[in-house]
Amino acid sequence: MNEVKFVDTTLRDGQASLWAENMRTGMMLLVAERLDSAGFQAIEVMASSHLKKCVRELREDPFERIRLLARKIRKTPLRALGSARISPFELTPDSVMDLWYERMLAAGIRQLRVMDPANDSAIWRKSVERARRVGLGTVVNLTFSVSPKHTDEYYARKAREAAALEPDFVCLKDPGGLLTPERTASLVRVIQQHTPGIPFDLHVHCTTGLGPLCALEAIKLGAEMVDTAVPPLANASSNPSVFNVAQNARALGYAPLLDEEPLVPVARDLNLIAKREGFPVGAPVEYDYSQYVHQVPGGMISNLRHQLKNLGMLQRLDEVLEETVRVRADLGYPIMVTPFSQFVGSQAAINVIRGERYEQVTDQVIQYALGHWGEEAADEVDPNIKDKLLGRPRAKQFARWHPPQPSLEDVRAKLGGPGVSDDELLMRYVVGKDDVEAMRAAAGPREYISARKPLLALLQDLTRRTECRQIHIQKDGLSVTLEKRAGSGV
Repeated sequence: MNEVKFVDTTLRDGQASLWAENMRTGMMLLVAERLDSAGFQAIEVMASSHLKKCVRELREDPFERIRLLARKIRKTPLRALGSARISPFELTPDSVMDLWYERMLAAGIRQLRVMDPANDSAIWRKSVERARRVGLGTVVNLTFSVSPKHTDEYYARKAREAAALEPDFVCLKDPGGLLTPERTASLVRVIQQHTPGIPFDLHVHCTTGLGPLCALEAIKLGAEMVDTAVPPLANASSNPSVFNVAQNARALGYAPLLDEEPLVPVARDLNLIAKREGFPVGAPVEYDYSQYVHQVPGGMISNLRHQLKNLGMLQRLDEVLEETVRVRADLGYPIMVTPFSQFVGSQAAINVIRGERYEQVTDQVIQYALGHWGEEAADEVDPNIKDKLLGRPRAKQFARWHPPQPSLEDVRAKLGGPGVSDDELLMRYVVGKDDVEAMRAAAGPREYISARKPLLALLQDLTRRTECRQIHIQKDGLSVTLEKRAGSGV
């Protein structure tokens, strides 16, 4: 009987896809030990985007988050998603990236999922070599897309380039949920053929409703691992449900190397948190063919809708989505993931609003055409469009510009001097000193109550109600009264 291994994405991609990275450290700690006991091959817990979100909005220390999780998750390797940049919209100096990888390892990360939005093997190589220098295991992502460029031949070439780096795993990653079972079958065969001896991992989203079927197709073709999440942080725009994939794998005669029993209370606790915090609950979605046409991520469509509404142009959203198809073709079919999806969508919106294509161009699109975001991506830009982009005065300025490469000593001197710790330095680099100080001034991670303790959960809910000044509970001779005093808590 063939065995199937699982990677858990609940604490990283699941909560990023459905809760917009608003999952707090305390929520993760509540379920960490049970996730660890289920037998996952890895538990993904971090991405570079977490730095800004944790510090600026949640007022939590992202490195302390990893350290606290590592104390509870002792059997399963912690995995992070990494690339050549900390901020997806800015080019990061090598010295800062070196420190970022070192501090991830020091906090407790053991594996790095290496990703480049253009599948540029030169950028893969840089990230893999950097990870190896500090002692991180590596997973190379082959990011999936649909376009005339992204053929079997394209992925065969990319698979060979990935295999040449000798990573621990290769992964077919479908962030847009665009895979179909048929396309999954063809690509799994192609990638396995050109990466012999390297374990294969499938990472698929459920945006078009086909994610669970694609996972089963990969399993039938011998994929060693599939990425899944625990409901309510599964399905919808997230990854397939671990319960669904494991159950169907067994029905097909496979043996999931996973114990789902500890995950049942995880799902129960996460559902309680979703209900109390007003977070969405993932559910299977209906098939939507339009997603294959424009390929704009759901969160980005929401932003476009908001921006157009503010301009009194909401009725032109369909025009913008149609224009994204044309802009994407002009730029050589970049994969619609951050930051390229934002480059394409923003330029498409400008084209529609201004009424003339490329009459105004964003700096990021000019940099893209110049090769600052990867030489391979720049080489694919339509020559006529490239001439139009690079003939602008702004392009001539960028042509003479090279991304700065300050030393770590230079960065440290700029951001506070030798007394600033490495973790503090990275956080200051991403969000600035003021936000880090505000995070330090906030209380530490809040503790969350398990669904197995309903009375405590009820009291916790009641104490947050502003209209309630007194709580009185009486049962079987036990009497408890809580009173909220002016200017204080309960």
